[in-house]
Amino acid sequence: MGFAMQVYAQSVKELEKQRNKTLKQLETTTKMLNETKKNETSTQNKLEILNRNIKDRQRLISNINTEITALDNEMIQLGSQLDSLQLVLERIKEEYAILVQKAHETQHNNNALLFLLSAQNFNQLQRRARYLKEFTDLRKQQAEQIMAITDSIANKNDLLQQDRQTKEQIMQEQEEAKKQLARDKRKQDQMLNQLKKQEKELLAQQKKQQKKADELNQKINKLIAEEIRKAEEKKKKQGKTPNTLTKEEQLLAGGFEQNKGRLPWPTEKGFVSGYYGVQPHPLLSHITIDNKGIYIQTTQGSNARAVYDGVVTQCFTVPGSNNIVIVQHGNYRTVYANLTKLYVKVGDKVKSKQNLGVIYTDTDNDNKTEMQFQLYKDKTRINPLPWLSK
Repeated sequence: MGFAMQVYAQSVKELEKQRNKTLKQLETTTKMLNETKKNETSTQNKLEILNRNIKDRQRLISNINTEITALDNEMIQLGSQLDSLQLVLERIKEEYAILVQKAHETQHNNNALLFLLSAQNFNQLQRRARYLKEFTDLRKQQAEQIMAITDSIANKNDLLQQDRQTKEQIMQEQEEAKKQLARDKRKQDQMLNQLKKQEKELLAQQKKQQKKADELNQKINKLIAEEIRKAEEKKKKQGKTPNTLTKEEQLLAGGFEQNKGRLPWPTEKGFVSGYYGVQPHPLLSHITIDNKGIYIQTTQGSNARAVYDGVVTQCFTVPGSNNIVIVQHGNYRTVYANLTKLYVKVGDKVKSKQNLGVIYTDTDNDNKTEMQFQLYKDKTRINPLPWLSK
């Protein structure tokens, strides 16, 4: 396989992986949409999930287009290789036929043994023996080469057939995705029109949610500041520099930093329903949202899980935000909010991907299952999204 063929094969394989990942995400959001209350009432939650579904389906269609192009290129390469192999095979077969003819003539007109015995001296005998051996080896090599090329042609034909079948399959997937996308967009328009009529209610809900978020953030800030203050006091009493880390803390912080962009998600599945920072409200004009972390919406019964090894330093409750867990990773801390049943307690050492608690499902809000995830370095809150794996 040439370099170009390797590039195409790798590209098709990666694109297939991306397609399957998007299909899996679509399965999750479709399940979440089915978990919402079984009525025709439009809600912001339904719209958020539907919007994500539409984005994923658009990505799927785009991925399939790219995959089809890559498959076409791969099939062109395979066809070219097949033509080249056929030409080589024909040439070698012609050469082999000539050798077989020569061998036939030698066997009938000049017996190999007589050919050797008629040598005039020992040196000539050795040369004749070597000639016969080389002649026999060459026939054997060419026969093996013919078999190898024939096998290679069969393999290329199999690959070509597989690519044709894959292309046909994903073109059918693409057609179905386009039909579903059109249905989703019609539904999206209907929901938007209905929700625009509920602006006053949505505004009241937003104010209530923002108040809960502010109370939670104040509590988290206060607890983390207190943790750091106590740790610094303890180090002072031990005669150590207050802002230095212990060996264990250095290892945790160093490992945490080295894994930036590769940390596992704090939920096994789901999607980002609220991004970090100040942003416009998805429905209400002239209203902005200031998120201190990211919000991840997932399926009912899902767990929050630690994104890295660390120590649980806080487990507390805030009205409206349920249970919150803080895990320390050296001078980094991760916050997991809106949990019900907890699996950990203060002082527990946790491992990466270890379950911390069940994410709360709000039965009064269309069965919405959503957690907030925050990241701190010392007392500074930072955007956690770039730290998580893509």
